[in-house]
Amino acid sequence: MRKIVALPVLSADALSSVAYGPEALLAVLVLAGTAGLAYSAPVAGAIVFLMLAVGLSYRQTIRAYPHGGGSYIVATDNLGRVPGLIAAAGLLTDYVLTVAVSVSSGMAAVTSALPGLSDDVVLIGLLVIAVLLAGNLRGVKQAGALFAAPTYAFIIAILSLVAVGLHDAAGRGFEAAPPPAPHAVEGVGLLLVMRAFASGSTAMTGIEAISNAVPAFEPVSWRNARTTLSWMIGLLVTLFAGIIALVHLTGVVPESRETVLSQLAHITFGSGGMYIFIQAATALVLLLAANTAYNDFPRVLYLLARDNHAPRIFLRLGDRLAFSNGIMLLSVAAAVVYAAFDGKTASLIPLYAVGVFLAFTLSQCGMVVHWWRGRERHWRKSLVFNAVGALLSAVVFITAGITKFTEGAWLALLTVALFLLVTTRIRHHYDMVRREVRLHSRLIEIPSRTLPTGPESRKTRARADGTPDGAEGAEGAEGPSEEVLPQGEPRGKGKKGEGEEREETPEEIRHLSVVLVDALHQASMRAMAYAASLQQPVLALHVSPSDEDAERFRESWLLWGDHLPLRIVLSPYRAIVTPLISYIEQLHHQRPDLTITVILPEIVVRHWWHRLLHSPLAGRLRRALRPLPKIVVTTVPFHVDG
Repeated sequence: MRKIVALPVLSADALSSVAYGPEALLAVLVLAGTAGLAYSAPVAGAIVFLMLAVGLSYRQTIRAYPHGGGSYIVATDNLGRVPGLIAAAGLLTDYVLTVAVSVSSGMAAVTSALPGLSDDVVLIGLLVIAVLLAGNLRGVKQAGALFAAPTYAFIIAILSLVAVGLHDAAGRGFEAAPPPAPHAVEGVGLLLVMRAFASGSTAMTGIEAISNAVPAFEPVSWRNARTTLSWMIGLLVTLFAGIIALVHLTGVVPESRETVLSQLAHITFGSGGMYIFIQAATALVLLLAANTAYNDFPRVLYLLARDNHAPRIFLRLGDRLAFSNGIMLLSVAAAVVYAAFDGKTASLIPLYAVGVFLAFTLSQCGMVVHWWRGRERHWRKSLVFNAVGALLSAVVFITAGITKFTEGAWLALLTVALFLLVTTRIRHHYDMVRREVRLHSRLIEIPSRTLPTGPESRKTRARADGTPDGAEGAEGAEGPSEEVLPQGEPRGKGKKGEGEEREETPEEIRHLSVVLVDALHQASMRAMAYAASLQQPVLALHVSPSDEDAERFRESWLLWGDHLPLRIVLSPYRAIVTPLISYIEQLHHQRPDLTITVILPEIVVRHWWHRLLHSPLAGRLRRALRPLPKIVVTTVPFHVDG
């Protein structure tokens, strides 16, 4: 992406947070009345300093991880598995709450302009989440002017609001209007100030997005990413500080029926077209910020599943090349949280701060360890920046956890603890299964080739040496050559009834067994041995995500002995079912006289909850292949103790 596109697309989450961050700060201070509101400027100043410190810290992260360095990757690489999982828990909590908070803030912007919709905010918000789910399942991507426009519109709207508001204040000598005297329900104290600081710090959400997406930038990608991050931090500080300044000058205080931004827009522009533009731009950018989580949440789940900490269904791409399972999980979780808190942003903020700053803290601590170990050029300066960022993020995390514990932070902390327990148990299960299916020399049964013997079998072996068929993705798979298939009548010249399921005696049925081999282990060996024992032609089929993975598998296959014909289908998007179906369809059309038996190794576990961790591939293949005649899908079970 060019910087001019990357800035709005990747900054939508961070910049949109000024729609609720300043208000969250003021909503805590107003509890102490006028005396509490007097602390708004110092607390806002501390948050601005935090923004600058964390922004500088992430500039170092981009330099150290030019291929993308999210909190999970950085923490795992430098601090270990458990801190990495805790960082992932914070990230996933952050993304769920990004959707819930963005939708609730967007609804607040709408109801400020249209108060008649206030009673339906939960229903409308759930419908918005459903629309986001449907759009992302269809493969909607953040790219181009369509997604850049709302962010640029919001930037223009808020900058216009701040500029005109400051101009009006200059006309009266920057004399602050006295705020209405709110009723104080708490006294001013350190605890209140720290709560306000933690709430207002939610205006920093989304700062990590650019460091995650470094490879998406034009070359030199890391340098362009750092420049874009600097622009984002500059805009974020300007918008946040400008809104706080206007609040101080106009005497606006938070109200339950109208947002602070809406009040400022009313005071500055009245109820005309500019007010409508500001409210519409705010609602649109918050919707875009919610959609940002739909890109990042499934990606983190994919990384966890790749490392065996999450079910492997999260590795799978849907038909639209989106991580459909992760998208659906995010939508369900966000909808539950949104509905449980009645779509109120103020109730969601305490949960939000914990997840955001937990991930920030571990990421920056990981960077401190990275610089200390590597001792690269300018490492001392980078280490200081990251250490300051880690310290300040930790202060906010601890403050939010303590001061907002009873307001909902306990739920976020409990979620992190449960996440750590579940992901650790999932990894334990996968490790146990891997140990049980691992090959041992004394356990390997070598099936014999079941193709015809003689000169023709040598010809077959030459064509079945594991060379990929040139498949690129689901639609690119080619069937094997005629030499690989069992000998018989040429295509289209068989006996009457062939290919139409009219065989009446066993002698009339011609077989081909296709064994899906994901890896060479005891389960796949058992499936191949079963296929070979039928004394019918056998073809081994492997689906690989890349040329490198295909080459590694081919080397293992040759080391094993190349005992069966092999075909490798490339599926760069990690889809399995679609390329398999495409390949089997090619086989069927090439030799409609054959009865093709697709044989799948199946891991059988003792507990029902462990079945959720293994892909139900057989059922999906049966449903997809049912329209084709003369296709049989069978499984060969391999039982494990776990």
